[in-house]
Order: sequence, then structure tokens, then C-alpha cells
Amino acid sequence: MSAPRKFNDELRERATRMAVELRQDPATRSGAICRVAEQLGMHPETLRNWVRQAEVDDGRRPGTTTAEAVRIKQLEAEVKELKRANDILRTASAFFAAAELDRKLK
Repeated sequence: MSAPRKFNDELRERATRMAVELRQDPATRSGAICRVAEQLGMHPETLRNWVRQAEVDDGRRPGTTTAEAVRIKQLEAEVKELKRANDILRTASAFFAAAELDRKLK
């Protein structure tokens, strides 16, 4: 279970955009994330993680994009459900096979 979201999506996008823009200018690159985080009242590591993910999503940094992570999560849930269904079918087939053997033996 994930932690409750402290910051809304609008603030997250705005903060990320501000930090990315400041980091592009060599004059303001150093300490950009800390300055923006302080101005917006958040921990610098929170903003740093958002900026990293934005760079991954934009293809400027290697890693798993947000869309890929969502797709992986969906596929894992689907695999879990299919395994559960297979277990049910396996149990049911064993039950009916045993019932058929009992019927033939009588």
C-alpha cells in the first residue's frame, strides 16, 4: 500500500518544470533543486526524485518510464489472476477426475 499523496499533480508538474528549466542554465544549475524545493516547501529529495523520473520519461536518462511501470503493474496483476484461475481449474479437474473414477469403480 502506498503512502498518501502530499502534493497534488499540478504542484508536482510545476515544481518539476521549474527545476528542469533551472538545471538547463549553467548559471543556475548548481543547487537548483534545493532552491525550488525550499521555495515550494518540500523536501529536496522529493523534488529530485520527480526530476529524475521526468528525465527518464523524456528519454534523457535510462530507466523505466512511468508508462512502462504502469504496464508492468497491470501485467503482474493479470499474471496473478491467471495463476489463481489455473489453480482453481486444476483443483476442479482433479475433483471431477476423482469423481469419475469413483463412479467407474462402483
